[in-house]
Amino acid sequence: MSVPQYRKAAALALVAGLGLSLAACSTKSDDPAKDASGKVTITVDCQPVGAQKELLKNWNDDVAEFQKQNPNIVIKSVSVGEQCNNPPDFTARLAGGTVTDVFYGYMTDLQQVLDSGQAMDITEYATKDTIPTWDSVDPALKEVFTDGGKLYAVPVKNYSMGLVYNKVLFQRAGLDVNNPPKTWADVRAAAKKISALGNGIAGYSEYSAGNTGGWHFTSLLYSQGGQVLTADGKKADFNNAMGKQVLQNLKDMRYGDNSMGSRQLLQWGDLLTNAGAGKVGMFIGAPDTTQAIVSQFQGKFQDWAMAPLPGQDGPAKGTLGGGEGYFFKKGLTPDQVKAGLKWIAYQKLTPGKGQLDYVRAKPQNYPVGLPQPLLFANGSDAQKQELELRKANANVDTVNFAIFEANPVPIKGEPRNAQAIYAVLDAAMSGVLTNPNANIDALLKTAEDKVNQLLAAAS
Repeated sequence: MSVPQYRKAAALALVAGLGLSLAACSTKSDDPAKDASGKVTITVDCQPVGAQKELLKNWNDDVAEFQKQNPNIVIKSVSVGEQCNNPPDFTARLAGGTVTDVFYGYMTDLQQVLDSGQAMDITEYATKDTIPTWDSVDPALKEVFTDGGKLYAVPVKNYSMGLVYNKVLFQRAGLDVNNPPKTWADVRAAAKKISALGNGIAGYSEYSAGNTGGWHFTSLLYSQGGQVLTADGKKADFNNAMGKQVLQNLKDMRYGDNSMGSRQLLQWGDLLTNAGAGKVGMFIGAPDTTQAIVSQFQGKFQDWAMAPLPGQDGPAKGTLGGGEGYFFKKGLTPDQVKAGLKWIAYQKLTPGKGQLDYVRAKPQNYPVGLPQPLLFANGSDAQKQELELRKANANVDTVNFAIFEANPVPIKGEPRNAQAIYAVLDAAMSGVLTNPNANIDALLKTAEDKVNQLLAAAS
């Protein structure tokens, strides 16, 4: 999870964000999706909460401008509380049938949305006519929201994991901030030097609870070249040499080197709280974790830099990527689907507009310059436009992300049934981080059996 929170990995901040429109609609029409004047109305969720005043104003401004440009469309925003960063709330709304016409979900949510029977096939509607930058959107992201050749959501945010490190602690430990660890042996050596600074500093920190441990296990497994599930998605595929290496690396650092600190069972906020306090030398995360450290945990942007995810003995063979998108509720009219796609295009997928309005975001002190969102394919027109705007309006030091951007690692998506699998793998992660006598083979065998049982039940 990027700033996930463990469902995306997502959404600490939608950089230009979502908010509230009070546009009303009448039901005096033969088409319930249109008002008396023939306007098409759609409901959309996940506006910022009231405390996010600037984000809320941005949303209102975007709605007003969009409706000015599309006078036949009315956008109505529906508050859904914590749905958009709390997995149980999202699941409850699906189960209760109370999702909006166009509703937000993470890449790991596709299966449960399909299982709910509420997802609409939007394949025929997602074109350059409704989303002008559609041809530029990374095909891999479209595939994440595709099942059986049918598209069910539009991706609006994407991230990939790397090694986030504290430059201040690196310097104090005599490490070169411009030459961060490239292998897990390098990470181990650097972590030992950083933890030797004392004062409760962990050289390397890791998650192991609240689904976050399994999420990070997945990314670490990808770095080894492994995969969580078999190609057909029917069996676990991590109880092997690569999965064992992931846990052995952590066990060696935790108990062989004592470089990971004594407090374990960390969830998302726990680790970042420690990072904001200057007590973490390195951890695995997405670029916007630095944003969270600053905006939520009182850290400083200038203290942090990012490198590619290390590999075992060389460059990582893969890294985890994730993100979020918007689904369409089954039963919408074609006009509603097209209206929703146009709104998403404006708010999420147009350089210079909505979440990509960096000119607006810069003076509001929302970070501009992070290597996110990774929405557009490299070399595409939209990617070039977005990158140019991002660099021109950067308010964070892009040098801190230069190594990460210059050495991209192949991105692999999250497995199907990801959250349930992550919950199982939490036990393996917590086992090696809390028990010096943990049996790695037994931990992985238990996790394998449980994942196979849940996959069988899901099918």
